[in-house]
Amino acid sequence: MTKKLLLVAGLTFSLGMFAQTNSQSDLVVEPLSPTPTFRVNVVSREVRAVNYQHRNGATKVDFAGTDLMPLANGEAKVESKKGYIEIEVEFANLQKPTTFGNEYLTYVLWAISPEGRSINLGEVLVGDNHRSKLDVTTDLQAFALVMTAEPYYAVRQPSNVVVLENVIREDTKGSIQAVNTKYELMERGGYIPTGYKFDPVVLNTSLPLEFFEARNALRIAQSEGAETYATDSYQRAVKLMDKVDGYATTKHTDRKVMIATAREAVQTAEDARAIAVKTVTDERLANERRASAREKSKLQGRADEALLQKDQALDDASKAQAAKAQAESDAARAQRAKEQAESDAATALSAKTQAESDAAKARAEANDAQSDAAKAKADMAESQAASALALSSAQIESEKSRLAAEQANQNAQRAETEKAAMRTQLSEQLNKVLQTRETARGLVVSMSDVLFDTGKYSLKPGAREKLAKVAGILQSYPGLNIEVGGYTDNVGGDAMNQTLSENRARSVRDYLVAQGVTTGSVSVKGFGNSSPVASNANSAGRQQNRRVELLVSGEAIGTPAIAATGSLQ
Repeated sequence: MTKKLLLVAGLTFSLGMFAQTNSQSDLVVEPLSPTPTFRVNVVSREVRAVNYQHRNGATKVDFAGTDLMPLANGEAKVESKKGYIEIEVEFANLQKPTTFGNEYLTYVLWAISPEGRSINLGEVLVGDNHRSKLDVTTDLQAFALVMTAEPYYAVRQPSNVVVLENVIREDTKGSIQAVNTKYELMERGGYIPTGYKFDPVVLNTSLPLEFFEARNALRIAQSEGAETYATDSYQRAVKLMDKVDGYATTKHTDRKVMIATAREAVQTAEDARAIAVKTVTDERLANERRASAREKSKLQGRADEALLQKDQALDDASKAQAAKAQAESDAARAQRAKEQAESDAATALSAKTQAESDAAKARAEANDAQSDAAKAKADMAESQAASALALSSAQIESEKSRLAAEQANQNAQRAETEKAAMRTQLSEQLNKVLQTRETARGLVVSMSDVLFDTGKYSLKPGAREKLAKVAGILQSYPGLNIEVGGYTDNVGGDAMNQTLSENRARSVRDYLVAQGVTTGSVSVKGFGNSSPVASNANSAGRQQNRRVELLVSGEAIGTPAIAATGSLQ
């Protein structure tokens, strides 16, 4: 009895001609509901790896099914030979890959290095009685073996539909101690684009599996933008798919030729998808760099303008101080002139008295004495008038000095306002990347421990991306000081936590410097478990305490750098 295969393919071109030429087959149409957008949401998984020592003879490892396929099992014979390692694998109790979604058409065996690098070893086809065999080689010496469900055989990253993992046996030959290998996976359901217009097509078993894999590969490449960003490779894949469609609608076609062409279409479409992803990523990063450069230039202009205003305010204050000193000098001279006039008046009065006394003795000299007295009186009045004029001038100069001092104070306040505005703008930019708060000592940028592996200080890819953006922002503000502080919870010894906090702070400092932040402006300090921000009595509080904080300060944003003596809070 002929078996029938029902698959819904997601490409916009149809197989109407094929349906007409095979009218004798029973046809059933099944619509496909919308599913999530194709994306690479990276998740990770751990598996045990073995170091198969060079030319150490043959050994065996078992395979155990995961929660997705618990009844599946298998056994692999691994033999290290000159220059390569040969792997003979046999699996049992395998379900059809379409069990996990119509986009999953086949299985792929992967070798995972201890550093998490994934290598596609080959396609695993489900045979009779749900059993399969595969003979492959690899140039890795230390690796783990896993099997995943995939949309086509030529994928470059394993999906997270992991159905089998190797299990180390007691008699497995290799290194004395196996190591945990952590590798990245593509999230399940990520191969079908949202809103994609599907043409439901019914296909029978006269078509090979490679035909459906080719259609899947071309559909995924198109959803990733290969039609625009990898035009040449994508169009070549389309032409190859057209050939495969032609073979499917022509009787007496050599099945081997159809399979070979379909596999070439899969490989070409996967290359187009990879090129498109890289091109889109490069364009996005370039746009971000250009935007950062423009913002940096704008902020530099504002900083220069603020510096000029500050210099002008200092210059005005200096001039006001000089004017004040000149006014004080003029007032002192006026005072001395007044005192001299009063002294002259006293002398004149004495002369008048003497003249009157002399008049009594000699009338003949009285007229002359009176004339001298009148002249002296006139001189005294002129002196008093000059003294009053000098005092008025001093008061005017003093008022000018006061106004100049007020203007200098206003300019200084304006400069402080500019700094506050620049600090607010910097806080808003940093807040878009990581949680940022203002403190009396500066801006504090907080990073949780999820940016690191548990108990380790190597930055995760997500942490590096966020820190790269933070570095771009900090470079736009010259003269900043950044203090990187590391903190832990109270789990473990004090010495261990102190070392871990210091290492995490150094990792952040080194990455910021690598991204262009000036080395001399970044310092580090580890606080261990000495400065909790929440209770260590529960997991939520301990997670808040495991963190790295950046204290950002500097004269440019109105927070002069202060030597740290404790927590960054």
